[in-house]
Amino acid sequence: MLTTPGLGTEATPGELFSSAVAEGATSVPFRSHLPAAFPLFATRPRYTVRHLLRTADVADEPYTFVYEPPAGELGAAGTSYAATPEAAFAPRLAQARLTDLSVTMPLPGPLPGPLPGPLPGGLLDNPALLAHYIDFRVLVRLSVVENESLLHGTADGAITGLLAQPGIRHTSTDQSLEEAVTGAAALVEETGGSCDGIVAHPAVYWELVRLGALSRLATAGIKVSRTRMMPRDRLLLGDFSAAATLLIPGVADITLDGAMVRATTRVGLAVRLPQHLMTLSWGSDHG
Repeated sequence: MLTTPGLGTEATPGELFSSAVAEGATSVPFRSHLPAAFPLFATRPRYTVRHLLRTADVADEPYTFVYEPPAGELGAAGTSYAATPEAAFAPRLAQARLTDLSVTMPLPGPLPGPLPGPLPGGLLDNPALLAHYIDFRVLVRLSVVENESLLHGTADGAITGLLAQPGIRHTSTDQSLEEAVTGAAALVEETGGSCDGIVAHPAVYWELVRLGALSRLATAGIKVSRTRMMPRDRLLLGDFSAAATLLIPGVADITLDGAMVRATTRVGLAVRLPQHLMTLSWGSDHG
């Protein structure tokens, strides 16, 4: 939440925007990450891809970090350090770029015909409803765009999605879903990490719930993010905390553009250890 004079200490982006629009503004800047401000994140335990990653407040691009790709093929770890895959990692400096994620939505207009209520000009004449629309509809759409960008990348190439990282590992098995997940989690740790997250399509997530596996994964310290941006036939597992960092420069805005409203937030992604990430396909079709 954000602060603003006259709106208390817990004003939402929608409230800030609505207040500014009432005073004639058409664009409101924010020094925050707008997807994180979606109000329902505070009251229900649904993880986005962002929730699996470390975050870093950054001033601007480029962001320099240590990139540790493997040298050659990765094998199973032995019982000495020299026999582990990470003994052959090849650290070097790399840079990540920032990019703007945005979503544009129409503003509902006036009600047709004689109006029984106080909405003569549509949404812009109802500050409370405008604030609710921004907070609960626009920001959740921006979270979907963020999920898509973190998994699949951005059109400008600034973000290479987690699923498309050079060096990411892939595995497939004819085992059942739960057996496949536990096996893949162990494979994640062959590179020295700790499997701390899974990204799944909602259909797969709820199958894990049905199997009773979700609580067991939580006990093992694994967060499961669900999003429609993940293919139904794959899972993404990894040591997300060590592998990648979401870069947040605190640059965002919400803007009126005629009958449309646009929300934009700037982000970057630094992937240090792509080999800590693994996609999993399971079942008889993949054996």
